Amino acid sequence: MPAPKQGARLGSGPDHQKLLLAGICTSLFRQGSVKTTVARARAARPLAERMITFAKKGDIAARRRVLRVVADKGVVHKLFSEIAPKYAERPGGYTRIIKAGFRKGDSAPMAVLSLVGEGEDE
Repeated sequence: MPAPKQGARLGSGPDHQKLLLAGICTSLFRQGSVKTTVARARAARPLAERMITFAKKGDIAARRRVLRVVADKGVVHKLFSEIAPKYAERPGGYTRIIKAGFRKGDSAPMAVLSLVGEGEDE
C-alpha cells in the first residue's frame, strides 16, 4: 500500500527538500537571518527550532543529531556555544518570520527568517 502524500514539496523531491531546508538552517545559524520565500521560511522554521532545542541539551548525542542536518562543524560549534546558551531560559519560539515584499523576477512572496534577539537588545 503506498504511503499517503505528505504535502507539497519545495523542490523536485524529498531529498532535495531535506537538503534545501538544511541549507537554510545552516545559513540562519551562521548569519542570524536569511531572506527566502515565505513557503520555504515556514517549512524551515520547525527544523531550525528543533536544532536549537537539541543544542540546548548540549550533550554529545544532541550534537550528533544536529550534525545530521547541519554539516558544517563550525556552524554547529557556534550553535552549541553561542546561540543555545542565549535561549537557555526560553521555552520555545526562537525564530521569527517577517514578510519582506515580493521578489522582482517572479513576484514570489519573500520573508526574512531570523533568530529572536539578533540585532536587538533584550
